[in-house]
Amino acid sequence: MVTNRSVPADTVLPHITYRDVAEASGWLTAAFGFAEHYRYGPPGAPSGAQMHLGDAWVMLDSADAGQKTPAELGYGTQSLTVFVPDVDAHFERAKSAGATIVEDLHQTVYGERQYGVRDLDGHHWLFSSHARDVSPSEWGATITGS
Repeated sequence: MVTNRSVPADTVLPHITYRDVAEASGWLTAAFGFAEHYRYGPPGAPSGAQMHLGDAWVMLDSADAGQKTPAELGYGTQSLTVFVPDVDAHFERAKSAGATIVEDLHQTVYGERQYGVRDLDGHHWLFSSHARDVSPSEWGATITGS
């Protein structure tokens, strides 16, 4: 298998649009604990950056003409879930950094301890830890495949 040091081996690599990539990178670092791997574009005004939190990798992209962030649109169309080892500590970090908590820390019927938050440009994130092992059928889901 070929590896590429510029693109992590994850199955999905989300690209997230921000008004200001440098500001977003700093905010995601302070509030959520992400680390920047690289950035590209003009010095002082990067057009993109790759970041990670543990094994979760994301690309930050600068908004092109006509593109809007969820905050500018007034609504979002997706949510990103990131698994962290200590969701309680992560929740406190995000809250202390002034992140907008939209779903308090709780345990779900499907066995996750998680919370929901919006970032500086309105993107919805869920941060989660596995709390217990639960079969999908135990909480009402129907298993449709392997």
